[in-house]
Amino acid sequence: MTEGLRDIRELMDDADAYRDELFRRWTGLLSYRYIGRNHDSMNLGDTDDTVRIRRDMRNAAGGLMVAPLAISSPEGCQTDMVAVPNPVIASVQIIDPGVDVQTIEIVGSGVVHQGRTMGYGRCLIVDADHPDRVLAFIEGQGAVIGIPPEGLDRMDVSGTEIVIEDSPDLPPLWQAFGAEKRGDGYWILPPLTLELASPDAALHIGPQHVLLETAATELAADLAGTPRVQVTSWHVMFMARGKVGPFRAEGIAYAGEPGRIGVRITIHDEGNDDRAVTSCAAVFDVLP
Repeated sequence: MTEGLRDIRELMDDADAYRDELFRRWTGLLSYRYIGRNHDSMNLGDTDDTVRIRRDMRNAAGGLMVAPLAISSPEGCQTDMVAVPNPVIASVQIIDPGVDVQTIEIVGSGVVHQGRTMGYGRCLIVDADHPDRVLAFIEGQGAVIGIPPEGLDRMDVSGTEIVIEDSPDLPPLWQAFGAEKRGDGYWILPPLTLELASPDAALHIGPQHVLLETAATELAADLAGTPRVQVTSWHVMFMARGKVGPFRAEGIAYAGEPGRIGVRITIHDEGNDDRAVTSCAAVFDVLP
């Protein structure tokens, strides 16, 4: 396992150690802090289900990127306070790219059905300033892979926030999450670190969505001959836990009807026998 990271399930029998480790991992994880998503189920303070849209959350056509939406609401998984969650499927359909939207709001997030091990959830993404304007549907499926000790409480995360001002100088999301395009032409994430790992010591969904969208968008833009492409449908299957890294995104773009392109991407864990860990299917509209 990656040095310095341990699966939090190893601490099930020590409530104090579990609580301390969950705080360390939650406040070290980059995904939600960088996007600006506050989860009141985990954090002390007022409920705030909004995310301010920055320049780095938009594509070349000015529309909403899918990764920030998917990160903002990982549906189908129970909170880390009552379970050790493991995402299985994430699905996003963008029906309005929100070119002029300043802030999104996550509406109706939660579990629609919870079985013994599998949970199913969904939400709407709307324009926070005009809540009747629906931007996207999100659905997800998640598994329970462990039950934490009883008595966990919401955490005081004040002082661990990342405050990012919108600016033309903001780095692209892929750079902020540590991704890069390698000399062999593949987009990769680095070996697993605290900032990229979920409490069970696996690659978190946040950097995966960012890596997948970066690689898929490049493939779609190359085939279209223009960077003005917009994700409309996004379906990701988390097939196995990414444990080591580097993590390589490998895919192919397919031309559909005029103005539409499909892309399939697979993430491989190169440090774990090149195991395929995540599969993604995306549909893009090519914009004028």
